[in-house]
Amino acid sequence: MFEFGRELKRLFGQDVARAPRDGLTGGDATLLELLDLRLLHQEARAADVAAGRVSARDKAQRRLEAAIVWREVARRSGDAAALRKAAATAEAAAEAFGRDRRPDGWARARCEQAFCAMLGAELFGEDGLNAAAEVAFRDARSAARGGLALPLAEIGLAAAEARERMASGDAQAARVSAARFVQPIAGLEALTRRCRAARLLAVEARLVQADLLLGWGARLRDRDLLGMALDIAARAAGGLDGAFEPLTWARAEALRGQALALLGETTGEIEVVAQAVDVLAKVLGELARDQSPLDWARVQASLAQALQALGEAGASERAYEQAVTCYDRAAHVLKETPALALRAVAASNRALCLARSAELSGDLAVLDAAEAAFKIELSALPARRDPSAWAVIQVNLARIYEARLDITGRDTGERAAAAVALNAALDVFAEQGLRSLSIVAADALARLTGEAAPRPAI
Repeated sequence: MFEFGRELKRLFGQDVARAPRDGLTGGDATLLELLDLRLLHQEARAADVAAGRVSARDKAQRRLEAAIVWREVARRSGDAAALRKAAATAEAAAEAFGRDRRPDGWARARCEQAFCAMLGAELFGEDGLNAAAEVAFRDARSAARGGLALPLAEIGLAAAEARERMASGDAQAARVSAARFVQPIAGLEALTRRCRAARLLAVEARLVQADLLLGWGARLRDRDLLGMALDIAARAAGGLDGAFEPLTWARAEALRGQALALLGETTGEIEVVAQAVDVLAKVLGELARDQSPLDWARVQASLAQALQALGEAGASERAYEQAVTCYDRAAHVLKETPALALRAVAASNRALCLARSAELSGDLAVLDAAEAAFKIELSALPARRDPSAWAVIQVNLARIYEARLDITGRDTGERAAAAVALNAALDVFAEQGLRSLSIVAADALARLTGEAAPRPAI
């Protein structure tokens, strides 16, 4: 599926210095999927050069194109610096367009700023960025006269408002929020003949719509919402050409696999969960790690969660062992970016899999082995060298102590040891500004003490 991208890598990868100054795609965002992360970095730098050249025509448009490439770099790598670069370049593009001189260009650049903020909220769990994105989308909608900017602003507003309502909304609110995507998606599809990028943007909007329904369905345990998410993800994947849109295809299929896993878990249908495992394994068979490390890690984590659900449904120790392996693979990528919200979820679920495996077997030796492994990691990794990684191990160690308490029903010092580990981790997470990991540790400490967990103010 990534054959054409690999051919590009073969042609240009050994001699990047001689690549065209304006990059390999010539500003066509639809071709970015065919580049692996290393070539994408080169493309982003080439886009900066093109935007800064004295002889460049339409510098505002060149800056907007550069911002789009830098955001894709951040999306695939989780690199906060690349995301800041994307946001700053989009702001510069907006200034160059001017709201009064070229309102549609200004609105498109403002949308790009908003998408950068939403990506930051998704990657790092900073909810305040969603509010900033909502303001930017409203600005874009008020300025846009037509083109891509207007439907993109409507889609962004629908997504931002849906995320805000998800914490307290019911199933009807979810359906109303999802319905808001229909008209702007149709608007993007109507533009596909005039603008090549509109087609993929419409597909991405469907994936956002499906993801929101998935989150809502998981929170409410609502099979109808999960079924809607599954249908939308399947429709998005079915309209893609895997040879030319491999990364969007992989994202759509991964979302379909997640929907299947959650639906099977909710309904208790183990064969649906098994189908989800097959779908996600197929995606990993097609998606190369160097194409998009963060997407690869996300699919590994999704496969691990599906295997975890399979283990829970079938009381299968083997499924839990396979889930731990997938979490370990994801951790190889996620350890490079400790602030990612996904890392918090993966680390917590990995320890949970180890604990559940021991609970199923009643074999304390599994916990003994896990505890010894974590202690060896702690001894080999001083806190001052990598504080966040050290703290994550402390959280995992605390989960093992908690599992031992549950299995034996006796407290021989495990509760106190777990509390010490969690408090040490909370101190580090607070110092590092890692809010998602702080929440995981605070929730674990609350389970030990039987008190409500305060949300860390970071």
